[in-house]
Order: sequence, then C-alpha cells, then structure tokens
Amino acid sequence: MPDSNRLLPNLTTRSLIPENQETPIHFLRSVLTPESYHFRRNHFPYPELPNPFLLSVRGTVLRPLELRAEQLSAWKAKSVTVALECSGNKRKKFSPEVFGEQWEDGAISQSEWTGVPLADILHLAGLQAGSQEVVFIGADRGHHPGVKGVIPFARSLSVKEALHPDVLVAYQCNGQAIPYRNGYPLRLIVPHWYGMASVKWLQDIEVIDHAFQGPFQTKDYQYYPSIHHDGGKHPVTTKHVNSIIQMPMDLSVLPVGVYVVEGIAWSGTGAVEQVELSLNQGKSWSAASLTPDPSRPYAWVRWTYTWHAEQPGQYEIWSRATDAAGHTQPLEPFWNRKGYGHHAIYRTRIQIE
Repeated sequence: MPDSNRLLPNLTTRSLIPENQETPIHFLRSVLTPESYHFRRNHFPYPELPNPFLLSVRGTVLRPLELRAEQLSAWKAKSVTVALECSGNKRKKFSPEVFGEQWEDGAISQSEWTGVPLADILHLAGLQAGSQEVVFIGADRGHHPGVKGVIPFARSLSVKEALHPDVLVAYQCNGQAIPYRNGYPLRLIVPHWYGMASVKWLQDIEVIDHAFQGPFQTKDYQYYPSIHHDGGKHPVTTKHVNSIIQMPMDLSVLPVGVYVVEGIAWSGTGAVEQVELSLNQGKSWSAASLTPDPSRPYAWVRWTYTWHAEQPGQYEIWSRATDAAGHTQPLEPFWNRKGYGHHAIYRTRIQIE
C-alpha cells in the first residue's frame, strides 16, 4: 500500500513543445511556491544559452552597457515576493470558449525574486532625451503566426513603468539561482503586471524613442472585445483583482459537517482588502478572514471561512475579492477572443449528503 503521507501533487501539462504546465494550486499552502511546482509558460522551445551570458543595454542611452550575469550579484540587491500570474489563467472558464492554452486555475505561482532594480541599470546607462519605451528581449526564439522568420520573445514598458522601484532584473528565485525553466540566469520581474511582462532569459534591453511594435506587444496580449473585428482592442497590463477557492474543490461530495473554506486572493492594482463568500447565488455575502502580510504587497492573501453545512443538498460557494483601489470581481468576466484576464466571481459546486 502506498504511504498517503508521501503523496504529492503533479503539474498539469497543457502542452510539451513548447512546455506549458500548471501549478497544482489547490494543494499548495506555503507562502512561496516550490521550484518544482512553479507554473511554466512558453511560446517557444527552451533556448540554448550562450556562455558567457551577457546582458546588453543599448539604444537611446548615453552609455551602452554589456554586463555578465554574475556581475549583477555585486550590486545592491532587492527582493520582492510576487504572485506571478499568466494573463491566460482561467481561460477554460470563458463562454463562449476561446482558442489558446486551456488553463484552469493553476497558471499562477508565488516566489521571492531577488535582483537589481531595473532603474539602477537604466540610470547607469543614462536615458537620452526623448526616450519613450524600454524593450526587453529574451533568449528564447521561434516562429510567430503572420511573422516571417525566427523572432525572439520581446516586450516593452514605458520609461515611467520601467523606472518603478520594484521592477527587477532578477537573478535569484526563493534564495537560489533562477531555475532554467523559469528564466535562468536573468529574468525581468514586473510585480503588478501579468506574467508576460516578466521576460525570461533576459538578454537585451533596448531603450527606444517610439512605440514598440513587436507581435507579442501589438498582436498578442491585447484584449479583443469582438470575435469578428479588432475594434476596441486595448493592451493587457496589470493583474485584475481575483480569487480562488482552494478547498473544498469543485464537485466534491461531502457529509454534513463543519468545513473551513479556504483560498487565495490577489490584485495588481492594490492590496486585497476584502474577500466575501456567498452560498445563495449572490443574494447575500459574508466576510472571510484574511491573513495579509503588509511586508509583501505583491503577494496573494490567504483567506478562510467557516461553513456549517447542516443540510444535505447541492450548493454553490462563490468568492469575490475587493482591492484597495475599489475593484471587485464581477459576476461575469470581460469576454475577449484571446481569453485574457478572467477574473469573474469564483464558483465551486458542492454536494452535501
């Protein structure tokens, strides 16, 4: 007989080439996600890394730089704990269905990232007058539909966004070198944005005096409200306020009893200040207990609620979070044809017998 105390969850595979796998988020309770459980999101196969690995800073700068990855460890370091979420998380929940990786709840992980503030690197390089955006180019390369040839994964931030003090060029994850599958040796970390902004295997930083037009900036990672045309499209940026019920799990069958409903909530636009639960399809709401950590402003918040399940029957437990900016999870998601940013009220169905 297997030892049940040693049973561990696995990643859920969505694709192998490129590798895309979900965190077993319903089974994890630690503040930091162990390396082996960090979700994996790739557009291309894993890159072959040059030796030595150099980070170049070029473009509209006064002093172009070329830095070895190991040099950055001698700079003044900063650490931030970040709930890193793929913008396609919960894509499977959209109706009508949308194309793309059919993520359920696990395209999210939380780690402590350590590195050098990007602002320090840009200040050393010196921004020329008229600099508008900063482009981040990873070592991973491949083909993109509608684009000729092989291209790298590349994204940009405005200069203002790039100079945010908590945007890092990270070289450690949870106190160790960044795992290869998560961006070793250098990864950009943009704490309040969806994960596509945190470019892995960061190899080049280019400051430009115009708007970046790469396909991962202007074609992908855009909200398209219409299935038929591109009217009204706008960019995917900061994480929406969101929540997950970890336990009990959807479609559980449980005896009459008292249960602790538990989960996590997070936002890219302010600290989560409230999580509420409803057991009557939103007719009334009750506050859950939160365990926030003010020292980790970009981390998810754990919450619990004691449920007295005294009568047999079918139940739906709903959760909704509200952040400091006043954003609350809506009843229905903002449908968009690429399936980004799902953050509707979370629902779990339970049978009590």
